[in-house]
Amino acid sequence: MHLPPPIHTYFTARAPQDGNALAAAFGPDAIVQDEGQTHRGQQAIRDWWLAANAKYRHHAEPIAMTEADGKTMVKATVTGDFPGSPAVLTFRFGLSGDRISDLEIG
Repeated sequence: MHLPPPIHTYFTARAPQDGNALAAAFGPDAIVQDEGQTHRGQQAIRDWWLAANAKYRHHAEPIAMTEADGKTMVKATVTGDFPGSPAVLTFRFGLSGDRISDLEIG
């Protein structure tokens, strides 16, 4: 499956060494919604991503990609230290140019 470059970066980045590369895949005003929380801006997104990786030690493997309503939806099998692992989650990406503008995980 050929993922758009910023989405590919999102799924291939490894914590903690790729925190800056992951943040750079997002636009300066990007928003991430995950676990009932909203994270705005590259620094907040980097901090959220590093904290989530430290807590859950998770890995997401994309299994399908579709486009709808101007969004790129990626289904991924997520494994890690959390109840119900592994789980299939949907990552709903908004893209603006070559960056992620918004991401909702559910």
